[in-house]
Amino acid sequence: MQRANWFTVSPEGAKAVGGLHHYVTTGTALPARLVHLVFLRVSQINGCAHCIDIHSRDLLEEGMPVDTLVLVPTWHEAPWLFSEQERAALAWAEEVTRVSETHASDAAYAAAAAAFSEKDLVDLTLVIATMNALNRLGVGFRMKPRARAAA
Repeated sequence: MQRANWFTVSPEGAKAVGGLHHYVTTGTALPARLVHLVFLRVSQINGCAHCIDIHSRDLLEEGMPVDTLVLVPTWHEAPWLFSEQERAALAWAEEVTRVSETHASDAAYAAAAAAFSEKDLVDLTLVIATMNALNRLGVGFRMKPRARAAA
């Protein structure tokens, strides 16, 4: 079934979501690699093929080795591949994305707050919220990944 193209059906909504995306990718002090890493992990949790494709490519362009990229879903088992701040961001991203299960626990908040300034933690949470919103649009409207099957 063909689903609506949310960009064209609601240009005002697309512009609003785009404004938030623009802020979290250009208006914060968070490193680009960290932002794309969080975008990828949130998208993996939510199962958004379109966003997984995009942010995997973004991380490769940022210089992330393929060996590291493929282990993002299991970063807990390969912590040496990620900086302390990246591990804290991944943990907080998982906590906030699964908020209906975790309720953003005090322990998780304290761990994130230990790795980020108050402003950066708010911005990181905006990064997480932005990608969760985009994932719901991507999955809900079946946005296609750029990846193509081999000929």
